[in-house]
Amino acid sequence: MALRGLLWLAFLFVIAVVFALAGRFDTGQVLLVYPPYRVDISLNLFIIALVVVFIVLYALARLVRNIWRMPQRVAAYRARTRVAKAHAALRDAIGNLYAGRFSRAEKAARDSLAHDANQGAAGLIAANAAHRMHEYARRDEWLAKIDATDWQDARLMATADMRADGRDADGALAALLEMQSQGGRRIHAQQIALRAQQQLKNWGEVLKLVKSLEKREAIHPAVAVRLRQLAAENLLRDRRHNADALLELWNSLSPAERHSPRLADLAAELLIALNRPQDARKIVEEALAQNWDARLLRRYPDTAGGDALPLIQKAEGWQKERPDDADLMFALGRLCLHQQLWGKAQSFLEAALKLADNETLKIRSHRALARLHEQLGDTAKASEHYRESALAMNIV
Repeated sequence: MALRGLLWLAFLFVIAVVFALAGRFDTGQVLLVYPPYRVDISLNLFIIALVVVFIVLYALARLVRNIWRMPQRVAAYRARTRVAKAHAALRDAIGNLYAGRFSRAEKAARDSLAHDANQGAAGLIAANAAHRMHEYARRDEWLAKIDATDWQDARLMATADMRADGRDADGALAALLEMQSQGGRRIHAQQIALRAQQQLKNWGEVLKLVKSLEKREAIHPAVAVRLRQLAAENLLRDRRHNADALLELWNSLSPAERHSPRLADLAAELLIALNRPQDARKIVEEALAQNWDARLLRRYPDTAGGDALPLIQKAEGWQKERPDDADLMFALGRLCLHQQLWGKAQSFLEAALKLADNETLKIRSHRALARLHEQLGDTAKASEHYRESALAMNIV
């Protein structure tokens, strides 16, 4: 600005010099006659007077114009001040929301509504703040005020997220359904839907959503595994009265789920209760082929049905590969008990007791040996094993 002022000053000096030089050569006169008056002035003075009159008239016109427009200018200034304050309030609302000062955030959001363009953002911030304070009615009032078309996706997503967080699963799904009907289908929407379906215990939908999110790498692998297992467990329990439906569901699961020891053990338990030991045996053997697990070995003797010989032969084949597996020895002992092979049963159970590395297996082995000796009529040894199992329980 200083440089520009100096340039204008120099320009005015140049003009003054030009006028001074031009005035030296002026010999003209201007005669103004208005009877009975007569004015005779030089041409230079007349030109200067014209310029001065123009400047004065221009200045007066600007002054009158500014005075005339003063109310509009004052109103515009006040509007700019109001907008600036509204924007500052909106920034304060965001800061207070993330700082955990929810009451202040809601108040600042309300102040920012002085500017109509802030309505969408302020409504979302205030609704979030009210939700954090568990003021759900006020939260819904704020959300209802957001009526701009370009803010509807944000409003619906926020509604679904907050309702799912407040355990209003039906409300969350209704908001997501409305958003999807408008063409919105996003990863975050699926994550919210997953939470809502978990709350409603719609395990079939949970399983679908987990698989979809896994494909898009939008869920942690460990969380996905746990949710898949949880959904599959509940779906299996829902079919605990219908063996065919249970098997149909089991076959629809992925290989990783069918090979899960936890799921395979549950499916086998339910099928055994439905008098389908052969199907249970197939499930356990398939899972053991992929994941060697103690709980499946404990379940295996229950799948014998009427004839345990095929299972004994299968387990003896495993024994060659795992001669020091205490859980396998215990399973073989139970199978031999079922088949009334007393000598082999005693040998396997005593080996299991010797190899056992936890008190639970020791307790089970002592009890199985006690039942064996009861069958053989040796009450003294049976009592001894019962006593040992009771002592082991006290230790635990």
